[in-house]
Amino acid sequence: MRIYAAGFQHETNTFVDIPASYASFNDRAVGAIRRGETFDELRSLNIPLGGFLSAIEDTGHEIVPGLWAGATPSGRVTKDAYERIAGEILDGIRDGKPDAVYLDLHGAMVAEHVDDGEGELLRRIRAIVGPNVPVVASLDLHANVTQCMVDQSDGLVAYRTYPHVDMAKTGRRAAELLCSRIDAGPRWKKYARHVPFLIPINAMCTHAEPSRGFYAALDTLEGGAVTSLSFTPGFPAADFPECGPLVFGYGTDIDPLSQAVDGLYERLVSNESDWSIEFLSADEAVVEAMRLSREGRRPVVIADTQDNPGAGAASNSTGLLHALVAHRAQRAALGLFWDPQAAGIAHEAGAGASVELTLGATSGHPFVGRFVVESLSTGRCHCDGPMLKGATVELGPTACLRIDDVCVVVTSTRVQMMDRAFYRVAGVVPEEMKILVNKSSVHFRADFEPIAQAVLVAKSDGRMAADPAELPWTALRDGMRVSPEGRPFQRAKRVADSASGCG
Repeated sequence: MRIYAAGFQHETNTFVDIPASYASFNDRAVGAIRRGETFDELRSLNIPLGGFLSAIEDTGHEIVPGLWAGATPSGRVTKDAYERIAGEILDGIRDGKPDAVYLDLHGAMVAEHVDDGEGELLRRIRAIVGPNVPVVASLDLHANVTQCMVDQSDGLVAYRTYPHVDMAKTGRRAAELLCSRIDAGPRWKKYARHVPFLIPINAMCTHAEPSRGFYAALDTLEGGAVTSLSFTPGFPAADFPECGPLVFGYGTDIDPLSQAVDGLYERLVSNESDWSIEFLSADEAVVEAMRLSREGRRPVVIADTQDNPGAGAASNSTGLLHALVAHRAQRAALGLFWDPQAAGIAHEAGAGASVELTLGATSGHPFVGRFVVESLSTGRCHCDGPMLKGATVELGPTACLRIDDVCVVVTSTRVQMMDRAFYRVAGVVPEEMKILVNKSSVHFRADFEPIAQAVLVAKSDGRMAADPAELPWTALRDGMRVSPEGRPFQRAKRVADSASGCG
């Protein structure tokens, strides 16, 4: 077969106002748009497309390369960016006339003009290839899988780990799913169940229950007529009707397939409260980290979860920095703090200089202080952690700024802290610190848990609400609970309340 392969990745937080323009998909921090020879270089990376290309290489099928485009999570994808990238993918399919299509998608893309970015792309692809050409896609664990996505594709398969260490593995599973779909022919079945409540991102971590046990159950239920099962807890910051979790699967016999999916669904709804999570305040987290660090030799890691750029936040809030300085934390480091202006001032002043700076000037709670420029860097990182192993990331001009005994790694690009190399590039040795504050929710655990004495999760200031119930929802489907065992959303009631001044 001739298989057209392409990727279009974006996780959209509709509650933030940082748009994803076409330039965002060419940001060197996450890798510029790949075509031609650079497309094939993805084969060696831990991304779904890389796993798919490696798996297909052994089958004798031919790859028709399209493009791969990804951007750091943010607000909505601009209409221009969506149409240019989607248009190039569609043109490639028209010209290539493939026998099958594979897409490396995220599953939680919202554009300025389209709420269901992936569903619309799949709909347009189906209109080109017709009903008989198999279309398969891999998805992020945080996909908001819509009915259109299910209807317009032959198979979808999602990650099973968070942190996402199985991205390439999921691409290989997508290749297997495509081959199974072709072999099954008209016997191919699909079945899905929408879960009626939103799940906080931190509760999705597969290093702990209930997520760990739930994904293990998927493995045990696959086999025979049940070819593939997936659970996408969703990305709970996309304000549109189909935001939320989905359990779905594929196979050759609807009865065992539906029984497996229904069983997983019942397990979710009957243990709904297990998916709740508690958080520490910034002060509580720092005080506890200082206490723990006095008793151990390894760093205590604090997740600054609400300022996670991997979920669309700005990565420039200062709540935990204020707490570290106020409590006189020792041998502490915080990163990555996105402030291109501060990084530029530091580079102009030079290493060893003392500079008066305002960090997070646009965050609503800026930090003003005198910092020593400890070190400077171009920000070019060679990563070796489980998620990014082998990848080169460009953080842009980067500075390590010290105030008292607290170091802040300030970057010119907005990137989640998920590899220890992001500290090292600024001259910070993470293993030698007492406290590390990481602007991340869960991904940091893959590379930092092995060195951590403890991990604490702090709910400080930031634009990514750790509790989805705190977001100002307007467009969820009626009856969707905004958190585990939370209140049901009622769109009509919100409109009426707003009109009466009670909103």
